[in-house]
Amino acid sequence: MRTWNDLYKMLKNGEMDRSLIQTGCEDINAYRTRATEVMNGFEKTFGVKEDTLAALCSAPGRTEICGNHTDHQHGHVLAAAVNLDFLACVSPNGTQTVHFQSEGWPMTTVDLSDLKQQEAEKETTASLVRGVMAELAKAGYTIGGFDMYAVSNVLPGSGLSSSAACEILLGVAGNHLFCQDELDAVTLAKIGQKAENQYFGKPSGLMDQTASSVGDAVAIDFADPSAPIVRSVTANLEELGLALCIVDCGADHAALTGEYASIPQEMEKVAAFFGKKVLREVQEEEVLKAMPQLRRAVGDRAVLRALHFYADDRRAVEEADALERRDKDAFLQLVKESGRSSWELLQNITPAGAVEAQDMAIALEAAEIALNGKGACRVHGGGFAGTIQAFVPTESVSEFCEKMELMLRKGCCHVLNIRPTGGIVL
Repeated sequence: MRTWNDLYKMLKNGEMDRSLIQTGCEDINAYRTRATEVMNGFEKTFGVKEDTLAALCSAPGRTEICGNHTDHQHGHVLAAAVNLDFLACVSPNGTQTVHFQSEGWPMTTVDLSDLKQQEAEKETTASLVRGVMAELAKAGYTIGGFDMYAVSNVLPGSGLSSSAACEILLGVAGNHLFCQDELDAVTLAKIGQKAENQYFGKPSGLMDQTASSVGDAVAIDFADPSAPIVRSVTANLEELGLALCIVDCGADHAALTGEYASIPQEMEKVAAFFGKKVLREVQEEEVLKAMPQLRRAVGDRAVLRALHFYADDRRAVEEADALERRDKDAFLQLVKESGRSSWELLQNITPAGAVEAQDMAIALEAAEIALNGKGACRVHGGGFAGTIQAFVPTESVSEFCEKMELMLRKGCCHVLNIRPTGGIVL
């Protein structure tokens, strides 16, 4: 690890540009300026001495490309890291206290002398800090306190998984400071998931953390969640003549926990009908043969959601293969099918009973109009609120964004790149 002063000089004079390019940034000068501002923020917040050691860490947001709500049923997923990230300057402080300053938010302080879950911390950044550090300690490493100043352009509620990016940022920093960088990307993803599930208190699969930690596009098989099979996929959208656009539909995730929870709950009711825990353990043919009895036992929506799982689970594998062989038409057709399945079978576009506010449905139909038969769009991530995803012909991106902003609102459309790396020390 370098001293803060040496790191700052290297950053300013361009010696770190090779590392910065790994973040997938479009403008190296702008990213260098952002990193410099992070280091200045660290100095202003914590102070810097001649011998202060420091590192710059980055962890990306993620985009789910296929496999909508398949991960929690131990299915297949296709996801990718994107060029929006958490960026932080971190330094060991020689104590047992973590000071985490995220720009624009109150300071988070965590005493590591007690690594047990704290009920009062649930759904806070402090719970993620404590959870990640607790998992590093369980892995046999001697942990300590640190000071961290972070900025993020992975907006909360964007469907790009800001919480997973934060978890991977903390994992990368802890791995560098206390574990000699010995832990691999998948291990850090599991640590992040445990912090989110057990400490933060939010049930989630492992997709978000894996995509953020590994980087680029990844095809993930969660048949054994403790040892997911991760395959890197070459996803050169530019070569296919496509751009990735994320559109904010304008609705937030407040009061939607029950809607999200109902999806795994109902899928697992179907699995339980056959004496299993998750749908990956049940053959689709069994569901089809038992459909009359299933409908009476668990209800029609649960059956439809199970059918979505099987179809999107297959599509996740097929889409990865289509990307690998550069088959643009097959890829776009599968994206369309996935989007339609989420709307009709999974039913995670509009909250149950919502009549006047159907923001995501409006956004999807607006995207279909703007695409005019070219490209493809689908719900992005958990659904019900947040964002949709569109793959747009590169020559039509400006026109697409203009039309979306006309039909929805200004600033709703974001053009992203797939980032080649996951969580890294720069």
